[in-house]
Amino acid sequence: MRPTGFLGLLFLLLALYCGLDPLKHSAIYDFPDFVSHKVDMPPWSLVPTDKDDKNLLQNSEIKFLNQVQGPESMAFDPLGRGPYTGVADGRILFWDGQKWTDFAYTSNNRLELCNPKPSPLSYLKNEHICGRPLGLRFDKRTGDLYIADAYFGLMKVGPEGGLATSLAADAEGVPLRFTNDLDIDDEGNVYFTDSSTTYQRRNFMQLVFSADDSGRVVKYDPTTKQTSVLLRKLQFPNGLSLSKDKSFFVFCEGSVGRLRKYWLKGEKAGTSEVLAILPGYPDNVRTNENGEFWVAVHCRRNLYSYLLALYPNIRHFVLKLPIPARIQFLLHIGGRPHALVIKYSPEGKILQILEDNQGKVVKAVSEVEEKDGKLWMGSVLMPFVAVYNLS
Repeated sequence: MRPTGFLGLLFLLLALYCGLDPLKHSAIYDFPDFVSHKVDMPPWSLVPTDKDDKNLLQNSEIKFLNQVQGPESMAFDPLGRGPYTGVADGRILFWDGQKWTDFAYTSNNRLELCNPKPSPLSYLKNEHICGRPLGLRFDKRTGDLYIADAYFGLMKVGPEGGLATSLAADAEGVPLRFTNDLDIDDEGNVYFTDSSTTYQRRNFMQLVFSADDSGRVVKYDPTTKQTSVLLRKLQFPNGLSLSKDKSFFVFCEGSVGRLRKYWLKGEKAGTSEVLAILPGYPDNVRTNENGEFWVAVHCRRNLYSYLLALYPNIRHFVLKLPIPARIQFLLHIGGRPHALVIKYSPEGKILQILEDNQGKVVKAVSEVEEKDGKLWMGSVLMPFVAVYNLS
């Protein structure tokens, strides 16, 4: 056979392999109804390029290595004790100053399959059974801990801990499939995000790839015990935090990479607007004592992921190639997990950037909680908590 004929045959076999995917390597092989949505991205020139050239997050202290698996959210109770954090096996743990103790859990089905495992991703298969507590908030008036459990919805547990009780498992009759983060106002109203009504958290990579637009922001009224949808058709809404004066809240739009403001009071009440364009994929946002917002960014957005966001047909074609989801995910985040946290003013101005762009020390930050001059950083994907001293 001539070299050209051999190359032609090789190309044909390769095309057949990619088209048929006989070994089921495609990131969307198990999702026959998968749809790629277009993302309404801002112009590439508007994506912030501000950087921390000193990689200051590399000066962070890594605490509790391999003692906590996937500590998504950091919370301190009204007495300043903690942190409390939800971990991958479905428990909420409390650091008493000397050791971690079990504080609460969201599922009463604590089977052997929920026992500790070597990595946060080891739990994905059984998360819907064990529960997965994500966003945590204490009600400073009562000491109750409110929990956004990815599978069981909005929950609450008293100051003594134990099994959490369900407050809401649906919003306006549509089940909560990916409850993510929350905050509480002075009247006890809870505002929270439901990242998708299509994908559960255990399929978070497919949600990222799809840019599914079924996400919602929901309000829970403790008086009527009813939920109402404030915003819908969102692409991966994630972290949410009230402003210091409680006149608005901000939330992160994961797929678009934006920080968005929703007005609760004043003449703009009930409307929303873009507060800031973010340089990457955000997770949680937290308000500090000065009323500024710390946004945890999993990773910077690269040109590859930007272009695929704009062209869903090309993205769908790439996802059908026999390339595992993990590799596709690494391509989206620039090849390696890294970390970036940004402080914004209430007007959306960047005030401070801290990062570890090589992921040498801090990776995949999910939340930043500022307390007593330190930043406590959780990560839904890593087995540790990072602490950065601001002074």
